[in-house]
Amino acid sequence: MSVIAIKCPQINITLVDSDLKKIEAWNGPIDKLPVFEPGLSDIVRSVRGKNLFFSTDIKGAIEKSEMIFMAVNTPTKKEGKGAGMAADLSNIEACARDISKYSKSDKIVVEKSTLPVRTAEKIKEILIQNKKGIKFDILSNPEFLAEGTAIKDLFKSDRVLIGGDESESGKKAIKLLIDIYSNWIKKEKILTTNVWSAELAKLASNAMLAQRISSINSLSALCEKSGADVTELSKAIGMDHRIGKHFLNASVAFGGSCFKKDILNLVYLCKYYKLDDVAEYWLQVVKINEYQKHRFTEKIISNSNNDIKNQNIAILGWSFKPNTNDSRESPSIYVTYKLLQKGAMIKVCDPLVRLNQIKNDLRNFMLSKSLSLKKTEILLNNISFSELKEMSFNSFSSIAILTACPEFKKIEKELIKSKANIYDGCNLFNSKQFTYTIGK
Repeated sequence: MSVIAIKCPQINITLVDSDLKKIEAWNGPIDKLPVFEPGLSDIVRSVRGKNLFFSTDIKGAIEKSEMIFMAVNTPTKKEGKGAGMAADLSNIEACARDISKYSKSDKIVVEKSTLPVRTAEKIKEILIQNKKGIKFDILSNPEFLAEGTAIKDLFKSDRVLIGGDESESGKKAIKLLIDIYSNWIKKEKILTTNVWSAELAKLASNAMLAQRISSINSLSALCEKSGADVTELSKAIGMDHRIGKHFLNASVAFGGSCFKKDILNLVYLCKYYKLDDVAEYWLQVVKINEYQKHRFTEKIISNSNNDIKNQNIAILGWSFKPNTNDSRESPSIYVTYKLLQKGAMIKVCDPLVRLNQIKNDLRNFMLSKSLSLKKTEILLNNISFSELKEMSFNSFSSIAILTACPEFKKIEKELIKSKANIYDGCNLFNSKQFTYTIGK
C-alpha cells in the first residue's frame, strides 16, 4: 500500500486494523516502524498523512472506500478439520463480514492474502449476506515480493497477477486494478487470469521455490558424504539456463511465514481432491527442510561428544533471512530449542532482532511442543543477547551462523582466530578452517 501510495498520489489509501497498538506504531516515529524493510521508512515518511493513512476506524474506511484490499494473516489451522495443514481463514472471513456489514455502496474486494484455491466463493457467500442490493466484485491479486528486497520487488515486479470473473462487472474491476498498477508497471508484465488460477498461483510459486531449496539441501548431505562441494555443484547446476541459479544456495533450511505454511496448504488441497500421491510429493519438500535443520543441529552436538551441557554457544542470526526483522519459522528457533534442551547456554546476535522477540519465538515454539510453561521459562533463562561489537568469540565452545547477514562477513578473521568450533549454516564464508560448512 505504501508503494501504491507513492506511485499513485491521486489515490487516497487508508490501512485499518483492530489492533490499536499496531496502528499507533505505524503512526509513530519513522525509525521505529513495526516492520523493517529496506526503503520502506523513506516511503512512509513521504506519503504518510498525505495520501496514506493508518486508522482503527474500520467502519468509516469501508463506507468511504471503492476498492478494499484484504491483507490479513492466514496461518495454518491448529484445530478442527485440516489442522496442521489447511489454512485458517477466520481472519479473512471476519474481514468479509465487516465489509458486508458496513458497505453502503458497490465495492471491489481484492484478495492480497495467500489463500487456498476457491476461497473467493466463501468470501462471496459472506458478502452477499449484506442484502442491501450492493454489488461486490472479487479479485485475486497475490503478492510475489520477497522480504529484504520487497520495495525493489514492488518497484520492478516480475509480474503482477490479477484474477477476476469474465462478467462485465468483473472485467471492469480488473481494468480498474490494472489502471492502478499501470502507473509504474509495464502492461506486458500485468497478467490476468480467472480467480482460481490467481489464487493457486501464489501457493504453487512458493511451493516451487521451496522445492528448489529442499532439493539443493538434500544434495548438500550427499556432497558431504561423497567429497563434492555444494557451492561448486550449485554453480554448475545453475549455469544451465533451463534451471537458473536462483534458490540453489544450501543452508540450514528455509524459513519465513510463507513456504512451509503454503506447502502444507497445498498438501491439504491435494488430499481434499484425493490426489494422495501429489500430496505426498509436496510433503517431502517440508520433510527435507525439517531433516536439514535436524542434521545441522546434530553436527554441533555430536562434535561435542553429545554433551553440550553448560557449554556457551553463540547463534549468529535470528531472522529467517538478511535485511528483515521477521523471524517466523526461522531455522534458528529449532536449532536453539534443541541446544537448550541439551543444556547449552545460548547467546544470540542479530542486527535487527532483539531478545524479547527471540524469547517470544522460543516460548511459542516450546509450548507448541507441549513443554510446560515452567520448563519453558527455565530453558529461556539460559538465553541472552549481545550486539556484534560486544561479542567475545573466544568465550564460546561453538558458534553457529544461521543467517547470512552481511555484517557477519566483517568478523571472519575473528572467527578463525577464536578457539570455538565454527558452524557455517548458510555458506556465508569460504574459509576451510571452520569446523563445519554445510554441503562441504
